[in-house]
Amino acid sequence: MGDPVKVLAVDDVPENLIALEALLAQEGLELLTAASGMEALELLLVHDVALALLDVQMPGMDGFELAELMRGTERTRRVPIIFLTAVATDERRRFRGYETGAVDYLLKPVDPQIVRNKVEIFVELARQRQEIAHQRDRHAAALARLKAHRDNSPLAIVEFDAEQRIIAWSAGAERMFGWRAVEVSGLRPSELEWLDAEHAGQFDTMICGMIGGAQVRDMRPLRLRTAVGVTLDCEVYGSALLGADGVLLSVNTQILNVTDRIRAEQTQRLLIGELNHRVKNTLASVQAIATQTLRHSSGPSDFAPTFIGRIHALARAHSLLSSTTWQGASLHELVEGQLQIGTIDPLRFETGGPAIDLAPEPALHLALVLHELATNAHKYGALSVPEGRVSLKWGVRGGMLELDWQENGGPAVAPPTRRGFGTALIERSLKAEGGSAVPGYGEGGVSWKLSIPYASAVRLRGDQRSARKPVPAMPAGGGTVLAGKRVLIVEDEPLVALELATILGDAGMVVAGLAATAEEAMAAIAGMPADAVLLDGNLQGARVDDVAAALVARGMPFLFVSGYGRDHLPIGLGAVAVIDKPFDARMLLASLHQLFLPQDG
Repeated sequence: MGDPVKVLAVDDVPENLIALEALLAQEGLELLTAASGMEALELLLVHDVALALLDVQMPGMDGFELAELMRGTERTRRVPIIFLTAVATDERRRFRGYETGAVDYLLKPVDPQIVRNKVEIFVELARQRQEIAHQRDRHAAALARLKAHRDNSPLAIVEFDAEQRIIAWSAGAERMFGWRAVEVSGLRPSELEWLDAEHAGQFDTMICGMIGGAQVRDMRPLRLRTAVGVTLDCEVYGSALLGADGVLLSVNTQILNVTDRIRAEQTQRLLIGELNHRVKNTLASVQAIATQTLRHSSGPSDFAPTFIGRIHALARAHSLLSSTTWQGASLHELVEGQLQIGTIDPLRFETGGPAIDLAPEPALHLALVLHELATNAHKYGALSVPEGRVSLKWGVRGGMLELDWQENGGPAVAPPTRRGFGTALIERSLKAEGGSAVPGYGEGGVSWKLSIPYASAVRLRGDQRSARKPVPAMPAGGGTVLAGKRVLIVEDEPLVALELATILGDAGMVVAGLAATAEEAMAAIAGMPADAVLLDGNLQGARVDDVAAALVARGMPFLFVSGYGRDHLPIGLGAVAVIDKPFDARMLLASLHQLFLPQDG
């Protein structure tokens, strides 16, 4: 029940007021009593009353004067008045009572039932006014919420009448399409040039279906145009608004701009297709490298290091390209990659040339070429003897990037009697890019003149050089430091975990355990004694931040073994070494050896 309805009774005789209180006593009604006109005015300043029962004959201010004062004030002007009097009166006095605004004029002694019935009528009217006021407030609040939603929603809300004319255009529609509500009100979509020509028919079918009663709601993906002619991909949700009699009032549409989502999905499909293409190309390259290396190897002892070296050269180039989102790779960094995987002693290798970026495909090919040159120099050329040296110079001349590989101080080299896979790989890799590879053989060693078209494959960017990172090396006798050490392997790829376990076992180390998920890793860290941990950079799609944090908290040394770059690994752990996949056993063991050495400070 709402607030009680208040009735004012004014009479200078206390017994009359007591009688009215007894007569009108009921739930939901509050009787205010005053013994004079001044008391009544004071009460009217504080309370809102539904009815005033006024005695006519009162000392000082009679009932007529009080009624005239009530009619002269905005607050009490519309309060109904019933006069009660014990004095017989003529028509002139009765007329004066009605003139002051009275709705009735009753003579005392009054009939209790008549008074009660008349009061209940005004009480009921007051309750109805209260309910109407409450409903008005609720509706106003609901409309305010709806307006706030319409104005702040990312949706464009557009309403149409039965003739497809725009009758409502929300603030969201103004933001999305650029037209103001006053500019589009009363127009049809065709008059606004709002619909993309290819989708206008679909929109018409959707709206006509709801106007005709075929369906009360519908959704269509449509292309709509903005005021400046930009086309947006949208999802249009329509609802037919019907009256109580089932007759259509309007069609309300809510429009969601999904242009960014559509473009993201297209980009995702493109990236997946590109990834699929590159993965298959890479696997095909690995297959070719394995097949050709096996064909030209004398046995397993010759095959394994040659094949693994070529895979590492390819992986290093992939890492460089990934760090630039496959926009290109620095020639300096390709050369540094050979130093980092240990194929060339930096003290015996001289380089020089401008800083140049290569496109992805030439970069991959040149990485393999450089690796083959370094491998051949170790096997047969200048790097096969202690005093041998290698020089690599490059520059851009006549639209071609030219590289000059020169070996010195090595054994005399004669032209080969048969053409091996390494030579074929060098020549065909550059020929595929429109370049050339020409070998030379002399007493000091082999030389190569390499070239790649500059216009299609490279761009000059100034003379900058990449800082070389030190290559970890296992000192003599370092194996004794590793022997017997217990290492926990946290890796979700079974074949990689098996390879890591094999490398550790061959070095005399003990595999303390294997974990393939973050949960297994956390359990192993808590309950399994280990001297170090090899931690994958990602476990079944989940980050390893919590695992790394647990290792740090326990003071347990660890290395990352990951195909991800440093920027995808847990932050704040830049001092933790990263072994890139595919990994080199020598670098892995050298990094573990470094991990077990006493740390300065």
